[in-house]
Amino acid sequence: MISVAEQRLEGAPVELLEPATRPSLEEAQAWCKALAESHYENFHVATAFLPKPLRPHFHAVYAFCRVSDDLGDEVADTATATRLLHTWREMLDECYDSPELSRHPVFVALRPTIVACDLPKKPFADLIAAFEQDQVKTRFATLAEDEEYSVYSANPVGSLVLYLCGYREPALHALSDKTCTALQLANFWQDVGEDLSQRNRIYLPQDRMTKFGVNEADLRSGRETDGYRAMLQELCAETRAMLLEGAPLIDRVDRELAATLRLFTQGGLAILDAIAAIGYNTLSQRPEVSKSAKLKLLLGAGLSKLGVHRGSRGLR
Repeated sequence: MISVAEQRLEGAPVELLEPATRPSLEEAQAWCKALAESHYENFHVATAFLPKPLRPHFHAVYAFCRVSDDLGDEVADTATATRLLHTWREMLDECYDSPELSRHPVFVALRPTIVACDLPKKPFADLIAAFEQDQVKTRFATLAEDEEYSVYSANPVGSLVLYLCGYREPALHALSDKTCTALQLANFWQDVGEDLSQRNRIYLPQDRMTKFGVNEADLRSGRETDGYRAMLQELCAETRAMLLEGAPLIDRVDRELAATLRLFTQGGLAILDAIAAIGYNTLSQRPEVSKSAKLKLLLGAGLSKLGVHRGSRGLR
């Protein structure tokens, strides 16, 4: 099915290349579903709490996010990644302006989702902007800079989820922004060692490193000092507070979406708990949420859908 003829994504991983001919909607939706379920182990479980008619829409949106991320992170050469992301942005424009020309399964599947759910282009474009920034910015001076990055890298995902479910009120989107930014920050603190060794990125705020006497040489050598642990503890406490600030969103949406939102909020809290459980030593190891903790999260989300757990109650 994949061909290099008229290949607009030349240089991308082969599984992401644009097919020479346009797939049917059914083929495109199946491609997106398979991509989503192969990349994220809990995606199928999370979407299972949503009404069945919405699931193909979530698959299409997730596939867009996944491919955008891979075009930025899975291509070693930054110039090639930048070119691919620019082309991907042009293909997004095409999906909105001339959808009959789209050939990539992501955009063939995404078009009916855009129409059915009245999705604006901006969240998709903002996500691409975040991955473009990744090619040129690898250090962050302050926590505010991390949060500004999250405006593009994470918050659009929450907005798209709300749009898919019919929620357009600004107050709800503001709560979603809190949740998504906090989840992004939790992932930063979880992946300090991996981000530095594999991507040469340091999301730890430079001013906090200075405050706690941590320097880049410490990070590169894997030296987890008392200052490093104190810095991570402080950042995790602030991230937990932000995550809980967004939690009231769970109480303001329908039961199916509330179950999914509760799952992701609890997942973020579980990451922060896992970081604390290893003494904030995230340079030498990547903290993982245990299988028993994951089962507890899924049980809680299921009970939430059944009405046994009431929204954000009990989150801490």
